[in-house]
Order: sequence, then C-alpha cells, then structure tokens
Amino acid sequence: MRRLLAATAAALSAAALFAFPGHASAAKLPNFDFSACPAPPANADPGTWRCEAFVSQGALTIGDREIPLGEMRLTFSEGRVDGKFAQVFGELRHAPARIRGAFGTTLQLKYGGYSDFLSNDERRGELDLYAVLRHPLLPKECTIGTLDAPLHSVVKDDPAVPFEVISQNPKTVRFGVVDSQLALPGTTGCGPLTRAADEVLGLPSASGKNTFKLSTYVQFKPL
Repeated sequence: MRRLLAATAAALSAAALFAFPGHASAAKLPNFDFSACPAPPANADPGTWRCEAFVSQGALTIGDREIPLGEMRLTFSEGRVDGKFAQVFGELRHAPARIRGAFGTTLQLKYGGYSDFLSNDERRGELDLYAVLRHPLLPKECTIGTLDAPLHSVVKDDPAVPFEVISQNPKTVRFGVVDSQLALPGTTGCGPLTRAADEVLGLPSASGKNTFKLSTYVQFKPL
C-alpha cells in the first residue's frame, strides 16, 4: 500500500511539473508553415533575416455582434538592409468564417497591401485588411473595405493574453493583440443587397464601437 501511495504521489508531482501555469504544452502548439516565407531582398545584410509564421485565433466584434474568425495564418520576413530594419510581407490566409444570424453569409479577411510589424511602446503592429462577404445572393465583389481603400488596424497588446516564450529552439512565442479603435465602413460592391447587408451587419460602424482581437502563436526561422 505504501509503495502504491508513493508511486501515485510521484506521478502527481511529475504531472504538476508539466501542467505548471504559464507553460504551454508542445502538444497544444499549432503546426507552423514556412512555405510562404518571402526571401530577403538582394541587398539584405547577411545573417540578419528571419521568417515569422503566425497562427492566430480571433474575433471581430461589430457593435454588439461578435463574429468568431477561426484560424488566421500570416507570414513575413524581417531583417536589416544597410543596417536599417526592413520587412517583406509574405501571405495572409484566412478561411471564410460564418456570420451567425446573417442567413449563411461568410466573411473572409484579405491582405490590404500594407503592414508594419515593428513593435514599439504604443502598439504591437499595423495591418491593412479588407473582408470579402460571400452568400449565394451577393455579388463576388461584395466587401467591407477594398484593396484600394482597406481597413487600417493598429493592434496593441491584450492584457488578457500576456506575452509568453513557449520555446527557445525553435523560438516560439504566444501573445494577444486587440484593436478597439477599428472603424468599419458600409459594404462595397454588394449590388441591390448593399442596404440589406449593411443593416444586417450594423454598418457603417464608427471607431470605438468595434473590436478586432487575436490570440497568436509565432515561430521564427532564420533565413
């Protein structure tokens, strides 16, 4: 009996070590894809470039409507050129997310042509986006924002998901970001259903009434 109790105590102690708060289990990490990593520019400073692969889960809240976005993946490369920081965007991938209560409509985020992931004391980064709306009755051009007039998101650290180093080899981190000042215009290119789409989604929606929130894992790969 004593041997059984001792073995049980040892097993519980070992389990506690692996479940210590603040340390993510490797089994919970997503698979990181570096296939879309852009190559460094021809004049890049040797040995300074790396690719960052993001895997995020998040939500977009418009007024009082929350749209779970599911998984979003993003890659970019960063390093130095002539001693100065530089970045090259790779790819943004996001599967269409169903909008509850919107009659089967889905929303898919697309890259809007601008990004700046150099963090500072005021924000974690900036990203231009637009959202494609899909429904059998909507034209293919139906969007919120466009490539020519994208949504500009400035994300800040989310205290609810503090920065955490998961692994040093390969370096993997986790953090949360939030943009509570994102302004959303009315829909564009939705044809006769423009007004209906705006009413269903609550658009346009001014800055301060919307939230774009992501919980993100990032893994780094030297280039």
